Amino acid sequence: MKVNGKVFYANLEDNSSAKEFIEKLSSQAIDIEMEDYGNFEKVGQLPWTISTNDSNITTEPGDVILYQGNKLTLYYDQNTWDFTKIAKIDNVTKEELLETLGNGNVTVNFSLEWSE
Repeated sequence: MKVNGKVFYANLEDNSSAKEFIEKLSSQAIDIEMEDYGNFEKVGQLPWTISTNDSNITTEPGDVILYQGNKLTLYYDQNTWDFTKIAKIDNVTKEELLETLGNGNVTVNFSLEWSE
């Protein structure tokens, strides 16, 4: 994913929701306008709906979460709820995420790029 000129890589979860997300991205990268919510996440509307695999989890900074099947959230702090985890951003701290995401709305580009 790319935001404000910085590229982040994420490890995908092993669930059908993450696989659907990747299938959708394989045909085209997407830009999502994301806004602050609750002082712990950025949330934005997906251009499509994918199936959920919700379970009660406590998020951590760097978690990429599917919410209600049609919203994607990037967590920079903790929250506990029934969510579907899609991915975890590699090697990032809360402070780095806050600095990059900034205050207010931000456009985040999601695309596929494989790394080992």
